[in-house]
Amino acid sequence: MQGNIKLCFICTGNTCRSFMAERLMKKALKQSNINFVKVSSRGLAATGEMSTPNACKALKKLGAVATKRKSVAIKKFDQKTLYVAMTSAIKAKVAGKVIEMKDLIGQEIFDPYGKDEKAYEDCALLIDKACKVLAEKLVKIGGEK
Repeated sequence: MQGNIKLCFICTGNTCRSFMAERLMKKALKQSNINFVKVSSRGLAATGEMSTPNACKALKKLGAVATKRKSVAIKKFDQKTLYVAMTSAIKAKVAGKVIEMKDLIGQEIFDPYGKDEKAYEDCALLIDKACKVLAEKLVKIGGEK
């Protein structure tokens, strides 16, 4: 069942939240032995900036891949991808199958951009929680673990 589901995390700039979500989701999938999901991330207004240093530090603390990369803008929406938006405002701008983090953990994911390291860590912890919830749902779909 490898690669049958495509997930794409969406935020504004793809330097913090969706970038961290992509990496944390990949970690959660690996821990759950799920190999049928392809994960990516994009930003509605991404400009090719590098991921923020504090996002990388937060990922490292949570044991996820923490290497920097350039942000990627969403160019078109694919009807075969499930988009996961950080907030309801972002969800409203997505044309396609979309859920928001609030659907998974009961709250939106605040934007830590420009804030201190602790704000990034707090944000990453919320994202990690949501990714674990989503991984549990995917285990049920795939019947694996």
